[in-house]
Amino acid sequence: MSDRQQILATILAQIEPFNKKGIAVDEATRFAQDLEWDSLTVLDFVANIEDEFDVLISMNMQAEIETVGQLVDAIEKLAKA
Repeated sequence: MSDRQQILATILAQIEPFNKKGIAVDEATRFAQDLEWDSLTVLDFVANIEDEFDVLISMNMQAEIETVGQLVDAIEKLAKA
């Protein structure tokens, strides 16, 4: 399994408790539109992701991340930094 696949699998597992609608989640899934997360849910989720990967996701970076795939890319970059 590649690093990207591992990151994706971990993120999908982290999304599960927040996926109240039970929709199928993939890299194209959008947090606000598809999962219908509010800002508080996003904050909780981001805190979990930061703890899981031991990274810090800036507010500017958060604003640019709309999909699961974009989050995987961001974590990949941050983990290598």
